Amino acid sequence: MSSFEPVERRLAVTCERYPAFPREPAVLVRLIKHLYKRIHANANGLLKPYGITHPEYDVLMMMYGTPDQSLTPTQVAEAAGEKSANVTRLTDQLCEKGLISRAMHEEDRRKVTLTLEPAGVALIERMLPDICVLLDTEVGALGEAEQLRLEKLLKKMLEGMEGL
Repeated sequence: MSSFEPVERRLAVTCERYPAFPREPAVLVRLIKHLYKRIHANANGLLKPYGITHPEYDVLMMMYGTPDQSLTPTQVAEAAGEKSANVTRLTDQLCEKGLISRAMHEEDRRKVTLTLEPAGVALIERMLPDICVLLDTEVGALGEAEQLRLEKLLKKMLEGMEGL
């Protein structure tokens, strides 16, 4: 039995009780939630020996993916999909670990700039081979064309939710 089968059985009961209930959207949203939960757990398991969490990894990778390896907290929140309060907590933790630094913005002293430190770059580059294997494993059941199609569909779904 698939771990998702109990969810499908409960949805079937819900649809019987309330025929107007939109089964397919509910299945998709719940599948995405289950995928997120597993992806998050897999990443945390892989990252634990490196001394960071999945949300901290996301912040580090957002910074690593910028030309100057610097972002403002607002940019981190937007890129990593985190709330501002959570970004403050995460960046405080990463600063304490010596992986990023916080400084006043060069042009506007009211703004803060977060910069990836050499220790942060070294950690990322040490983790990347393991991360690549994990990512390939997580989507291994999908062929390249399926991955590209799923990417387009998920982007379309995300765009459709932008105004909510």
